[in-house]
Amino acid sequence: MMTLPSAYLPPISWFAQLCSGEPCYIEQYEHFHKQTLRNRCVIDAPNGALQLTVPVDKSNFLAGGKCLMKDVRISYHQDWQHQHWNALEASYYNSPFFEYLQDDFRPIYQKKWTFLLDLNECLIEKCCELIDLQPEIHRTQDFQKAEGHPNVTECPPYYQVFSHKHGFLPDLSIIDLIFNLGPESLLYLQRITA
Repeated sequence: MMTLPSAYLPPISWFAQLCSGEPCYIEQYEHFHKQTLRNRCVIDAPNGALQLTVPVDKSNFLAGGKCLMKDVRISYHQDWQHQHWNALEASYYNSPFFEYLQDDFRPIYQKKWTFLLDLNECLIEKCCELIDLQPEIHRTQDFQKAEGHPNVTECPPYYQVFSHKHGFLPDLSIIDLIFNLGPESLLYLQRITA
């Protein structure tokens, strides 16, 4: 059994752990940590690595800035969904699989989500479905210390749209792997965990 933090379009190393076959628990009773993969991802953009952040509504945070992950609400004071979708489109429009897979992701960015945990879970499930990864994933029923995710030091290069401009960028969001490798993404994940 492993416990992982919830993550917005998690990095490749986070997804690689799902290949172990162990049941995975997503921690929902920890306090939300700012500036982490819980509401951020990194993609390969025309000008290099680009961080996308889902804004959170801090109105239900307790004194000291604490809020359980399961209670973190998404803020809509800015049109982050439109911004994120435009960034994904600009970054991956010329990738081998964006044209075929964009309709799988677009509806997720058109829905108004209340809780960050639900958005993250939906995106993780969609990514697993598209690469035919079938992990056993549950939410924790009480606090379990999340193991985090290891840095993948041996991340073999694969095709990236802008590698000719700024070289290969390892351990980006799983979305980078999916739009560039499509169905071969699972083989790549299995190779880096072997």
